[in-house]
Amino acid sequence: MTTRPTLRRIFFKQLTIDARIGILEHELRATQPIYIDAEFDTVVNQPSDDHDIDSVLDYRQLRQTIINCCTKQHVNLLETLIENTAHSLLEQFPDVMRVQLRISKPNAFTDCAAVGIEIELQR
Repeated sequence: MTTRPTLRRIFFKQLTIDARIGILEHELRATQPIYIDAEFDTVVNQPSDDHDIDSVLDYRQLRQTIINCCTKQHVNLLETLIENTAHSLLEQFPDVMRVQLRISKPNAFTDCAAVGIEIELQR
């Protein structure tokens, strides 16, 4: 039985990470929480095998890559962090055709829930 290629979307909603991010004096001294929303589009050419995790893109690996990118070093700008993370995800996961990331800082301002940046990259 031949299966037609289909699109599978993996997503994370409000993954919370303590990151060393920011250019202001108080941001240089301590970590702060960031929220990450992410979507990954993959093309699926075969049905998933319920007994074999290798038959699908393991979202645990996607999550760990995001965490590693966001915690490995201090980054001054959200723009830099999001660009580096999106490019790393495409490099490390050839099955991902599109990545959309939104990274926000919930403690940046007291008069809004968060401020952030969104990026979308495609192969």
